Amino acid sequence: MKVLVAGGAGYIGSHCVRQLLAAGHEPVVLDNFVYGHRAALPTGVKLHEASLSDPAALDRIFAAERIDVVMHFAAYAYVGESVTDPLKYYQNNFAATLTLLEAMLKHGVKKFVFSSTCATYGVPEKMPMTENLPQAPINPYGQTKLDVENMLKAFAHAYGLSFAAFRYFNAAGAAEDGAIGEDHNPETHLIPLAIWAAMGTGNPLKVFGTDYPTPDGTCLRDYVHVDDLSRAHIAVFDKLAAPGTQLFYNLGTGNPTSVLDVIKAVEKVSGLKVPATFAPRRAGDPPALYADASKAKRELNWTPKFQTIEPIIETAWRWHKARPKGYAK
Repeated sequence: MKVLVAGGAGYIGSHCVRQLLAAGHEPVVLDNFVYGHRAALPTGVKLHEASLSDPAALDRIFAAERIDVVMHFAAYAYVGESVTDPLKYYQNNFAATLTLLEAMLKHGVKKFVFSSTCATYGVPEKMPMTENLPQAPINPYGQTKLDVENMLKAFAHAYGLSFAAFRYFNAAGAAEDGAIGEDHNPETHLIPLAIWAAMGTGNPLKVFGTDYPTPDGTCLRDYVHVDDLSRAHIAVFDKLAAPGTQLFYNLGTGNPTSVLDVIKAVEKVSGLKVPATFAPRRAGDPPALYADASKAKRELNWTPKFQTIEPIIETAWRWHKARPKGYAK
């Protein structure tokens, strides 16, 4: 299949580009490089540098390429920023997605794979989290993702769009061969921050909350390897043949890992101490978030290769150790 990968130079998108190539597909990358990295793209992959909010550019791209399916990773994903600057998030995450969908329909492309999030559930009423839980986001980031999910449902009903929406838990790790990895600016994810603290290239790790109702008092999260996420996106292609197909899947390992577990794993993998300071809980941080991903496993024959935190961190450590300044080096 010829696959347009929106946000294909970003963290998850670039890993998916490599997985598409490995599976024999032809990725075409669309990225505006606000957060993406040219160095994350394999040599020879076709690239269109453009914005999803530019209908003329999208029209040219769809006219030039015979696209079979679109993958959409081009969202902004800083939860705190979405609270302080919701306009930025509604413009990019919702309005630009609408522009992309309009271009797709205009050019007869009706298969869509959407990068959604477990943030659409808000504070869940039970664990592990299944796809049929109520969705009540507690921040604009999660709300924009849910708004897109609802838009996709309407488009499936009215226009025959076939889509899959993947609700990620905590994407983590780097390519097994160390070629690409996680490089955000600013970086807010726990694993790279813990690695930077251990390497001495970052500040001591700040642990928010040690009094949660969890085994060690720190938050529990579900870390899923970025390549496992990518493989699920490709596995769903065969499910999108029928017009109007609507699919929703949680993607996680189902294994809850605490903040202290991550620190211990980083120390074991690196052989270095993770300096840490402890602070009060952050508002809006649920004690635990972890997936029931049995639907994806059952329907897509998807099984995460990386089931526990230590091998995920091993891939991240190799990347950060080799490139302490990320793609800039």
